[in-house]
Amino acid sequence: MSYPKGTLTRNTTGARINHWITGGCFVLLVLSGLSMFDPLLYFLSELFGGGQWARAVHPWIGVVLLISYAGLILQFWRDNFWSRDDLAWMMKIDRVLLNDEEGVPEVARFNAGQKFVFWSMTLLIPVLFCTGIVIWEVYFAAYTTIEQQRIAVLIHSLAAVAAIIVWIVHVYAAIWVRGSVRAMTQGYVTPGWAWRHHRKWLRGLAATGSRGPRPNRPRG
Repeated sequence: MSYPKGTLTRNTTGARINHWITGGCFVLLVLSGLSMFDPLLYFLSELFGGGQWARAVHPWIGVVLLISYAGLILQFWRDNFWSRDDLAWMMKIDRVLLNDEEGVPEVARFNAGQKFVFWSMTLLIPVLFCTGIVIWEVYFAAYTTIEQQRIAVLIHSLAAVAAIIVWIVHVYAAIWVRGSVRAMTQGYVTPGWAWRHHRKWLRGLAATGSRGPRPNRPRG
């Protein structure tokens, strides 16, 4: 895929597809899960054809989410290691929230906020999956007790609430930082965007003569 001249590749086509599959599964899980969480939200089950269908497809969507997010982990875990720069960046979070990053410590490909979202979901999604297995009565009811299922429901609900909050923060930040949504829909950013928000990443690209990540190609 070709990008406008002079721009930088922020996310490959494969990474973007992986991201949107994950995001789509998460939204579907939130809607179907909320329909079962409280009678006042039962109307959401109509999006899936009714309560029985919402209950039936919810765990399967969870399986797809786990696999899809594993793909994101494989692609991005190296860029999400914490460093001292992240703490310095967090100390200037007030400037970031004002969308004025002058004087804010330089960051690499991902800032501390993005890393927080990444590692939070890396923890929460397996918790949701494992507790979901315990309460997936169609296949696993014979292997668990009522007490275990009740505990799993509680943990599952708390983890879901935490994941929804993290997701809201993620979406808000992507919209707030102009150009971020384009990076995940069209794959590219301008050098000006990289200089303003991810200056250390830009310096690294300049030092290697690269224009951003490229799909892995087999060596001949």
